[in-house]
Amino acid sequence: MSLLFQPIELGQLTIDNKIVIAPMCQYSANESGELSFWHEQQWANYALSGAGLCIIEATAVQPEGRISYADLGLWNDQQGSQIKTLLSKIQTISPMPFAVQLAHAGRKASGDTPWGKRKSQFKPNEKYGWQTVAPSAIAFQNDEYPPTALSIPEIKQVIRDFASAAERAVQAGFKLVELHAAHGYLLHQFLSPLSNQRADEYGGDFENRTRFTLEVFQAVKDALPEHFPIGVRISATDWVDGGWDLSSSIQLSQKLEAAGAAYIHVSSGGLHIEQKIEVYPEYQVPFSQEIKKALNIPVIAVGLITEAQQAERILQARQADAIGIARGILYDPRWPWHAAAELNETIAIAPQYFRFQPRGSNHLFKAYPSKIE
Repeated sequence: MSLLFQPIELGQLTIDNKIVIAPMCQYSANESGELSFWHEQQWANYALSGAGLCIIEATAVQPEGRISYADLGLWNDQQGSQIKTLLSKIQTISPMPFAVQLAHAGRKASGDTPWGKRKSQFKPNEKYGWQTVAPSAIAFQNDEYPPTALSIPEIKQVIRDFASAAERAVQAGFKLVELHAAHGYLLHQFLSPLSNQRADEYGGDFENRTRFTLEVFQAVKDALPEHFPIGVRISATDWVDGGWDLSSSIQLSQKLEAAGAAYIHVSSGGLHIEQKIEVYPEYQVPFSQEIKKALNIPVIAVGLITEAQQAERILQARQADAIGIARGILYDPRWPWHAAAELNETIAIAPQYFRFQPRGSNHLFKAYPSKIE
């Protein structure tokens, strides 16, 4: 019996298997941060994949927190209402729970789409551009327009906006909230001494640099129903000397567990242009393994995990508790089906697909519950 296809509890949320669709920005919202038809087809595709959970893309808690002008937002009720309508549709075809990753891009905001012609940030006076913010007035790249260092009142407002977005997430029908503290975005910028050079209570030593992330977590927890699951995605290391590192990540993860986090989602990098990363299959798994040793809550591993046997081996070796699949599921939207076949397991799918069951594999598919709520 494979571990990959066993249920797992993320706080109070139980998911059917340990395959998690990791957040992937689609850069397909309108300029008001609202859903497009792209999201409708994409979320439906995720819902029919057989994965245990889908965490949708980084979703901005403020207009200024978008990575690009085409990012999804949850800073107002109109956005929340549209998402609620779409999730209601999705729930008629699949019982798979959806989660949202709440984010603020900080100094890495005001950019173009990956396929756009612009290779650098838009400046505040340009179309599609705005003034970026950060813990300190240090640009991500030297040729970029510098961010404005957040004042204490502005920091408090960002914290309130994370909490408000989390409330809208619950109202919209998401079953879990993930906070984005990775990849060089705002929470990560406060964590790293390379981007945080403040001299107040939000900068300096480890306790001060982690204060913002912990206050965001607590504000979100206070805004949500009791026991509603909240996870956190972190970058385990900056891959730069003198930056945020694995030891700091372990300490932060322990603080988040004590605060009530449902899980830690372990990625890396994204904060500094001088990062040196040797990318190879499972290159980030050693980080999840070390963080898992220090925690009692689940740890999700991600990063070039593309094969079923590979994912199973990571779980069997206790290097992680669940597996995040991102670009691999864009390439193969039925990755969980194929993983089940390879591992000789059964997976729940929509009965409309039963006719495609491989010959001689009578065990592979089972139907969703008779009533999808």
